[in-house]
Amino acid sequence: MKTFALTFTLLSSSLMGVAQFNPEKPDLCQRNFFTEPQAREVHAEWAKSYTNKAEWEKRADLIKKGILDGAEIKHIKPGPAPKATIHSKKTMDGYTVENVYFESAPGIYVTGNLYKPTLLKSKQPGILCPHGHGNDPRFGEATQQRCATLARMGAVVFAWDMIGMGDSKQCEHKIEKGLKLQIINSVKALDFLSGMLGVDKNNIAVTGESGGGTQTFLLSALDNRVKVSVPVVMVSGHFFGGCTCESGMAIHKRPTHQTSNVEIAATFAPKPMLLVSDGDDWTKHTPEFEYPHIQRIYSFYNAPKMVENVHLPDEKHDYGPSKRLAAYHFLAKHLGLDLAKVTTDGKIDESGNKVLSRNELSVFNDQYPLPANALKGDDKVSTLINQL
Repeated sequence: MKTFALTFTLLSSSLMGVAQFNPEKPDLCQRNFFTEPQAREVHAEWAKSYTNKAEWEKRADLIKKGILDGAEIKHIKPGPAPKATIHSKKTMDGYTVENVYFESAPGIYVTGNLYKPTLLKSKQPGILCPHGHGNDPRFGEATQQRCATLARMGAVVFAWDMIGMGDSKQCEHKIEKGLKLQIINSVKALDFLSGMLGVDKNNIAVTGESGGGTQTFLLSALDNRVKVSVPVVMVSGHFFGGCTCESGMAIHKRPTHQTSNVEIAATFAPKPMLLVSDGDDWTKHTPEFEYPHIQRIYSFYNAPKMVENVHLPDEKHDYGPSKRLAAYHFLAKHLGLDLAKVTTDGKIDESGNKVLSRNELSVFNDQYPLPANALKGDDKVSTLINQL
């Protein structure tokens, strides 16, 4: 540890003048914190400190503890399924959609949609689907297509709002400690899904894009109940997230170490993980940089094939059809889902899905209003976050 601490200090000193250092918040690694060449140099140096499984697991434990400490979370404690209000069931072709809300903390409500196969078996795989940044993307076509197709394949799927988006309007999205609240919401969403009657709690996956990709690899790192992880267009060695909900708290730089989203994602080893990348954002070098770095760590467990990369060099930053196709195949393989249920003439076909309106998917309405105890405003929500 002394050797690594010295290496960390030297790296920090040598890179301080060229990394995207914020003097007002020196403990944060934000946006393009490293240049691309710096990222390769730093990761190569870090890799020298773990050459086998035992060394890596010491590093992984340090990284996980650093996330909790940096996000001011005492511990991750799986709990019982929260008491949820589930309403407005809509029956589609091979799946159903319901609107859901439940408390993650006193006065804080998680809001989302629950997708289920029409024909439920005794034990269904569960998939959490966080979304990325955008204009209320839980209501968007890409999220609906992903969730509906996975439900038709045989999974119970839960998509929920980022704070400040969709029906989760109790505070602004870019609240100072939003990262802490989103981690808490993610864990509670996992409590909800894994505790649901008919869901196989030992067969749970999580997949999201962009900021939802950050939620994916953070939850996968912190909660052992996640068995399959598919972070989409997010795992980068030089980019640390551009929003307070991703890098607004000191989870990457701690007094003991500095890390990156690549190493955070790698703490999931040796469980199945798919990295989906593209050629028009910070994942453009994944095939020759981030993926080999993570695959080396998986090799410590004799499991290099348990991590895969689908790279789409001509595509942009989204969770579009090609990226969804990659996720469908990977999730089917590792969760035991049925691709035949969504296949027409040998190809996966999403045309059986119906894209619903915002009104149809909205959680709160005249019949189901926001509960009276719900906190309202950044100040009240921030006060609660500091108490959690």
